[in-house]
Amino acid sequence: MLELFKIGFISITFIDVIDIFIVSALFYWIYRNLKDTIAVQILFGLVVLIGLSFITEAINLKSINWILRTLSDIWLIAFIILFREEIRRLLLIMTRSPIFQVFVKSKFEETFNIISDSVKDLSERHIGALIVLPRSQNIEMTVDKTTILNATLTKELIMSIFNPKSPLHDGAIVIENKTIISARNTLPLSKKDKLGNKNLGMRHKAALGLSEITDVVIIIVSEETGAISIADGGSIYLNIPKDKFENILTAVFNNQEVDDYLFEHNITKI
Repeated sequence: MLELFKIGFISITFIDVIDIFIVSALFYWIYRNLKDTIAVQILFGLVVLIGLSFITEAINLKSINWILRTLSDIWLIAFIILFREEIRRLLLIMTRSPIFQVFVKSKFEETFNIISDSVKDLSERHIGALIVLPRSQNIEMTVDKTTILNATLTKELIMSIFNPKSPLHDGAIVIENKTIISARNTLPLSKKDKLGNKNLGMRHKAALGLSEITDVVIIIVSEETGAISIADGGSIYLNIPKDKFENILTAVFNNQEVDDYLFEHNITKI
């Protein structure tokens, strides 16, 4: 292995430089996304322990190195347990990056037309609805699936489920790859009661709550006003025009830029 230079008795090779660069970039990315949380202080402590472990191993202090490695393992486990929500948020950010999206091809392109027609009809009839569209994550751990359907997606089936006289109308449906997986699902509620000056109803709180912790897009149809909204990544797009809904849904689901739509059609994102 080609040696570039030495620091004391430590030889530095080209592979070592690449290794250090990758680890530094990873820690910087984690720090940037956790810098406003208390988790970053615990992360700094872990970095210090790892650094001391490296030094003690290099100078062959075996007992101290063993103690530091044991503490690092315990520290890492404690970090995962105490800051699981922050770690979940990091994973959500990672799965929504352009690099990750190259490997996760959308399976919903053929379903948007059916969903759009259904949502417009639900809106016109003032029938409340929650429709969950997972992107790349398995949401079984965060959604309480009450009724398993595994039925082919059709507009007629969506309208039947959300009919107020249907026993399945209360709750959300989950759609994956032209299949309605389940109905009457219970979603985790957000702890937020307001976004900006807007009070959140139960449907909006449920949609926001799930979007805060998983990589999903959730469509909300208000029973009171018929207004259409989309929850994504802890934000909600309010009062989406029916004629622009499919375009905005496609853009949001595929992590494309939607600011032009928001400005042009007076759509509020909170």
